[in-house]
Amino acid sequence: MSRFAVITDNCTKDLLCLDVCQPVAIHPTTDEPDMDNVTQLYIDPKTCIDCGSCIAVCEREAIYEVDELPEDMKKFAEINAAYFKK
Repeated sequence: MSRFAVITDNCTKDLLCLDVCQPVAIHPTTDEPDMDNVTQLYIDPKTCIDCGSCIAVCEREAIYEVDELPEDMKKFAEINAAYFKK
């Protein structure tokens, strides 16, 4: 299984993670129309390079490595991936 980060519902859309994400794996970005309609940001598991930068800057502890998600938050791996399938 490839490693990637996952954003959970603790996300407050403070955008700190967007500023450090080099491959632009976090969406929606500020210029995308979904930004006002979503309650959290999402990480594309196919684009994430597992650098950990977003985890380091997240003040809400809303981002985890996929294999380090707490049991009650494991569903967010699929929720993040599903955002990119629409």
